[in-house]
Amino acid sequence: MAEGLRERKKRQTRQYISDVATALFVERGFDAVTVAEIADAANVSVNTVYNYFPAKEDLFLDRSKGVVERMSRWVRARDVGESAAAAVLRELREEIETVSPRVGLMDGYSAFMRVVHAAPALRSRLWAIQQEVHDNLVATLREEVGAMDDDPLPDLIAGQIGWVHQAVMAGIGRRMLAGGTPAEVSREMLDVLDEMEELLSDKVLNYAVRDA
Repeated sequence: MAEGLRERKKRQTRQYISDVATALFVERGFDAVTVAEIADAANVSVNTVYNYFPAKEDLFLDRSKGVVERMSRWVRARDVGESAAAAVLRELREEIETVSPRVGLMDGYSAFMRVVHAAPALRSRLWAIQQEVHDNLVATLREEVGAMDDDPLPDLIAGQIGWVHQAVMAGIGRRMLAGGTPAEVSREMLDVLDEMEELLSDKVLNYAVRDA
């Protein structure tokens, strides 16, 4: 369904408010900027900000929904004969090889990470997002293999797959903060990803293989 004018304007307004907020956070730090200051800079009311972003943390981590759903999308779209873990590894490798900004391989990502590291509220929200990612992946694996609610395997497998994703994102963040360029970090993380794949057991690597 095509996006209507009203929906497009709402999306654009939301993005504009988030962009203004992010610029202020990068310049002054997350804790030093108030929602009222963001509203004033974006020429909207405080109520408008909260209509789009229920919490201040949402202004900075405004793409968390896509992160929460990312691995589940990859698993659902896996190829015939491909396991859940193999699909995630393949997608991550492709993102890293193409130096994709979706995994933080872009100029300016170090500034984003500095804001996160300096703000306990953002670190706490990131931890909560990681829990959402895990729970969402568990639900997807249960659905894909038809596992019963009391089967512990989807939870255990999701933990292993999630470890790979989380370790990759953390590794990119550390290397970008240390001054690495996107191309340099890409090359390093491809080697790291290969090492992580070797650490996964056959049970993990062969779980939820898609039938023909």
